Amino acid sequence: MAHMNELEYTSVEICAGAGGQAIGLHQAGFRHLALVEIDAHAAATLGENISHQDGWSWEREYCDVLSADVKDFTPSEDLKKSGELLRSHGLDLLAGGVPCPPFSHAGKQLGRDDERDLFPRMLELVEELNPRAVMIENVRGIMDPKFADYRDWILARLQGGAYLEENGEQAHDQGLGYTVCKWGVLEASDFGVPQLRPRAILVAIRNDVLKDVKYEWPTPTHEDPVSVAVSLQPTMYERYERYFEGEYAEQARAAYDRWLDKATKRDAELKGKGGGIAPTLVGGSKKHGGADLGPSRAKAAWKQLGVSGVGVANDADKCKEKGTEERDLFRPDGPMLTVEQAAIIQGFPRKWDFTGGKTAQYRQVGNAFPPPVAKAVGGSILDVLKAARERDQKKG
Repeated sequence: MAHMNELEYTSVEICAGAGGQAIGLHQAGFRHLALVEIDAHAAATLGENISHQDGWSWEREYCDVLSADVKDFTPSEDLKKSGELLRSHGLDLLAGGVPCPPFSHAGKQLGRDDERDLFPRMLELVEELNPRAVMIENVRGIMDPKFADYRDWILARLQGGAYLEENGEQAHDQGLGYTVCKWGVLEASDFGVPQLRPRAILVAIRNDVLKDVKYEWPTPTHEDPVSVAVSLQPTMYERYERYFEGEYAEQARAAYDRWLDKATKRDAELKGKGGGIAPTLVGGSKKHGGADLGPSRAKAAWKQLGVSGVGVANDADKCKEKGTEERDLFRPDGPMLTVEQAAIIQGFPRKWDFTGGKTAQYRQVGNAFPPPVAKAVGGSILDVLKAARERDQKKG
């Protein structure tokens, strides 16, 4: 076993999706003991990347990727690779982007009457795993006034306090021994993600860990947003460049210039007003929607950025092989995005691979938590854990 000083800071993540949060937490310095994800395609993506990504050798040895419903997740039995580590050193962080349908404006906002609400399950796992820190990510809708009672219940469950039961009666919870340091909204574009994507994030630290340490909420890393024009330019060029000679030469050059011109102009028009960033990407749910770039308002915003939002393009190789240039690259509204380009808009590193068919891949991207935001929050939590570890070692 590693000497206490070299011991990694560990995390378990539920509802891990295709790894957006996992990548960010890993970049911040956490090492994953388990990633739990119900969608088989997304779980396959996690397994695939852990098996070969540089810098993930620790996870290759210790991380269980579980393709399972989090309601069936039993840490004491399911952590095959890391059970021993968890038993001997406890868990540093329990994280999860619990599903948003109960609170999203599209999801009828049923709150805790909704069987898709996994907050109660998350809180059961907090009780069971007793992590030193907890991070819960959700859509901004949960901060709406109509969910005040629900938020009070979650706060009371974590740190103790009063809340209203669903029948309107006053109740009190002893709490699980945590302090909710912050429950606030972070905007992805403040962290270099070229997209409008506000997320509500709750950070709680166990009381015996926090004591006298001050928690600092992440501050924006980017004063000006990174624009779609800048973030997509290299991959757009790569897609069109293959056609700069041959039968499509003229068409390809014109289409590329047209896209760049439109996206750059849009960026200039919006300087200081949020820059030419993308509208929120949506993954669609299993029940409805194929792969496209969202509702008509989002499609209109994409059109102003020179991109057609009616579908998702084949990647460059497949486009050439299948001859889908007219559909993918030469539409009047501009090119459609590839899955890789959607992933760039979501803040994924370019080397991250997605598994499954095109629609399955696009869904994984659209539903993700942007890695740069997760990295910022992860770093803010790690600062507290490091300070606490140092303080406790001095005493010991």
